[in-house]
Amino acid sequence: MAESQASESVVGPLYELVSEETTPTWDAAAAAAALSISETYQTYLDVSAAGHPGYGAEGVYSNGRYREHSSPRIGTRNRDSSAERCTGTGNPPCGIMKDGSKQRQARKKTVSFSSMPSDRKMNSTAACMAFMMEGCEMKKVRSNSRMYNRYFLLDPDMRWLRWEPSKKDSEKAKLEIKSIKEVRLGKKTPVLRSNGLSDQFPDECAFSIIYGDNYESLDLVASTADVVSTWVMGLRYLVSYGRHMVGVVEPSQPSVRTSWIGSVFELADPERQGHIDLFRATQIIKGLNPGMRESRIELKFKELQKAKDCYGEGIDLDTFVEAYCELCTRPEIFFLLVQFSSNKEYLDSKDLMLFVEVEQGVEGVTEEMCREIVHKYEPSAEGRNNGYLSIDGFTHYLLSSECHIFDPQHKHVCQDMTQPLSHYYINSSHNASLLEDHYWGSSDLSSYVRALRMGCRSLEVVVWDGTDCEPVVYVGSSVASQLAFCKVLDVINQYAFESSEYPLILCLVTHCSVPQQRVMAQHLKKILGDKLHVDPPNMEDHYLSSPEKLKGKILIKGKSLPSDSQDSEGEVTDEEEGFEMSRRMMGGDDKDQLNGIGCKRLRLCKELSDLVTLCKSVQFHDFETSKREQKHWEICSFNEVDANRFANEFPEDFVSYNKRFLSRVYPTPMRIDASNMNPQDFWKCGCQIVAMNYQTPGLMMDLNLGWFRQNGNCGYVLRPAIMREEVSYFSANARDSLPGVSAQLLHIKVISGQNLPKPRGSAAKGDVVEPYIYVEIHGIPADCAEQRTKTVSQNGDNPIFDESFEFQINLPELAALRFVVLDDDYIGDEFIGQYTIPFECLLPGYRHVPLQSLTGEFLPNTTLFVHVAITNRRGGGKAHKRGLSVRKGRKAREYTSTKTTGIKVVDELFRASTQPLREATDLRENVQNAMVSFKELCGLTPAANMKQCILTVSSWLMNSERALRVIVDLSDAYPTMEAHGPIPELLRKVLTAYDTMIQTSRTLIESADGVYSKLTQAQRAGLDFHEDLHRIGAREGLKGRKLQKAMESYAWNITVLKV
Repeated sequence: MAESQASESVVGPLYELVSEETTPTWDAAAAAAALSISETYQTYLDVSAAGHPGYGAEGVYSNGRYREHSSPRIGTRNRDSSAERCTGTGNPPCGIMKDGSKQRQARKKTVSFSSMPSDRKMNSTAACMAFMMEGCEMKKVRSNSRMYNRYFLLDPDMRWLRWEPSKKDSEKAKLEIKSIKEVRLGKKTPVLRSNGLSDQFPDECAFSIIYGDNYESLDLVASTADVVSTWVMGLRYLVSYGRHMVGVVEPSQPSVRTSWIGSVFELADPERQGHIDLFRATQIIKGLNPGMRESRIELKFKELQKAKDCYGEGIDLDTFVEAYCELCTRPEIFFLLVQFSSNKEYLDSKDLMLFVEVEQGVEGVTEEMCREIVHKYEPSAEGRNNGYLSIDGFTHYLLSSECHIFDPQHKHVCQDMTQPLSHYYINSSHNASLLEDHYWGSSDLSSYVRALRMGCRSLEVVVWDGTDCEPVVYVGSSVASQLAFCKVLDVINQYAFESSEYPLILCLVTHCSVPQQRVMAQHLKKILGDKLHVDPPNMEDHYLSSPEKLKGKILIKGKSLPSDSQDSEGEVTDEEEGFEMSRRMMGGDDKDQLNGIGCKRLRLCKELSDLVTLCKSVQFHDFETSKREQKHWEICSFNEVDANRFANEFPEDFVSYNKRFLSRVYPTPMRIDASNMNPQDFWKCGCQIVAMNYQTPGLMMDLNLGWFRQNGNCGYVLRPAIMREEVSYFSANARDSLPGVSAQLLHIKVISGQNLPKPRGSAAKGDVVEPYIYVEIHGIPADCAEQRTKTVSQNGDNPIFDESFEFQINLPELAALRFVVLDDDYIGDEFIGQYTIPFECLLPGYRHVPLQSLTGEFLPNTTLFVHVAITNRRGGGKAHKRGLSVRKGRKAREYTSTKTTGIKVVDELFRASTQPLREATDLRENVQNAMVSFKELCGLTPAANMKQCILTVSSWLMNSERALRVIVDLSDAYPTMEAHGPIPELLRKVLTAYDTMIQTSRTLIESADGVYSKLTQAQRAGLDFHEDLHRIGAREGLKGRKLQKAMESYAWNITVLKV
């Protein structure tokens, strides 16, 4: 039993965390002590670089041009071309149309700390207090949803919050600081969540002050989010330290931070002159903050000197400290530090534990691990010795790889690699030899090296007859830059398994005569040796071997002669894309076509044919013929036009086809500029090999490279289970939630950007950057959506956005998140940077996002700062942030139901499963709704976790003026919280909601086995019909489309019953 007076017992179990990753220790003070005076600023550059691990360790593409093919403005670069846009119909974009007004002054600014007066840099609590004492106008929201403009200010003695004008006399229009229980950021009270107000102002511009013994709320709306942050930061500080406020505004002793900055200054001033020159001062600050522009630092020094009437003189200690604090304090991080700090303006190990576990979603962290974080990232010796993480150390930590948005678990192979080859997406290159487009581009061996190093596992090699009986490689019109086939094989042999040990598929497009084909076969066997896979397929198998079993092997994809052929050569059809391109470029007609694919006859020698084992190219006729006749080692190639047609007209058949067979999709030959198709259009159909033009960067290549990062960049990504299972239903064009897959909600808050560069080649607006951000979701049509922030018109290289977005993800295993940063300009919005990450690789909490350039290089010290929360993550996902989805208003509950097949015995079986399906839905929804109610009463969002809720309740108890007793019984499997004695009404509602949540959870746990048993029993019984379903349906008179529909309904029902 534990009482509220010892409420640490409620929070105690939270302090168990494990460090996810270790990085080299950042010991700025120790390094600085060893400096010679003449090397001061250079060494600080080196020290700072060690403290800010680079993001560029992952594979990037660095060659090629970035071109847009349908830009609306001549001479500009948009974030993507219309030919490469994902045109899904997800959530409607928010503010996607740019303001077309010619009056720049009328443009609405993004909420930003830069919108504060220029001398109001919120880099300390003292600055917050000064701003609050000066006061500002805000809207006061009443319970009837009406809003009134009032002027709010803090009394000079910092004991009262006042507002005016008001009908009340001045003594009533005030609130005592010590009566404040909590300050909530956002719409987190019933008044602010009411329907009449929810859409009138953004969440970031609202906050609530909870006060009094009855937990009443004073709900306020400010003009900008930075004003809200200042008031929330200041009030929370006053609530926590109101009784110990001596020396806050004008501290009598230097803080840990100012002492450290002073020691840095002393190292640069060995002769104790009391000042250093402007150049040295600038270099020191730049060294401590890589990415900051020197011109900005110099301007700040000059501004401060001018204000002190000492312009042109050396930089003294006070000016240096003031400049550092103004330039190097990120307000959004300072606000976060104050929120979690129990020791004013730094975090101790317990504060840090709370942040890492509750906000970052890491589990198993201990105080010792947090002390290691302090030792690694805190720059001051005093802070390291005492276990304090100052604002600078906290900033270094948040910028480190430990707070990267990408889950480090996915930097290594982390998926099951023992599934059949057809169950994986395979990173594929089209015309890998080209440096540019098909028409003007030249061939080069370095293109193969680059593709292989980027994780490519399927290379196309187009081979032609060469001189002296030596086959050559070239594409399209690049005859002048031919590559010897043997040289290409040498490069492939050398680099094939440098980045990945899993099988490489070599797609041979052969235009050679039979004699040169024999030379090709000799080169393949001699150069590739044991790496070449030559074992014939096992006729008894139904699927291809796994990537694990084929490690270190090179598979040849191409045409082959019949297995029983004894002749030295024979005739085969050629429907590969090489012929199609040749035919179209030479003006051939369409008479020699088979299902949209060019077709001709060619002679093939047996030596080359025998090297084709597991990837024999065959013609595609139709899905029914393939199901009946195609062997598992045979592969079909699809022109993107035909593949798109199949995806739209036969989405279920295409998905079903790809469960067993490999399919390769290649760009239409009409893309002579080497532009790329959208790989998501074909991944959603299960197509494993989508050939991309690696030499052409842009949106589509971003998606491809970002997607294949998720499994150690090994070139193989396991497809979603719903697309692999033999009996399951999935439509490539699904525009709603999927059977058997729980939709998840992605909550993204874009907080700020750091060191955003001027777009390359841009000359407009001088050095001014006016950035905005698109947040895009790419996946199945139901998931495709985009939202954009407002434009930040001031402080554009370090903007603060503070905007939140929410996306529903119906198939998380096939979704990718993309951040795109653009420079807003009436002449044309220009690309600054982007980052693409698979949904399954996202880490929750406060994270930094590294940005990549047009050509894929990571921009040094250029990041976005975001907060990520994922709710309703299904079992089997990450253990952290496993919240539940938002309630869908008062709409009637939707139940997943089975479909009628038209086969009586089957329909009767599935009809019996209707009740357990409803029971399962009710159990899940009841728990979700109970948890959301509990979170909202705690003043939190549905994206919050239970740890945050318990911490909130414990803080209410500890901060109460009167004694409140709440007994927490942890001895039972279902912990209870009971009040002893009188408690406020709000707290009583919270305890009631907690009890409801526990009871619904208990009901779910105790009923789950019974419901699960009923559903699995129905599923097993349904699967018994799988082998004979076609025959049973035909016996009952179903045929043609009706029989096909019955098969689809059967697969739907089996998928629904999978739990």
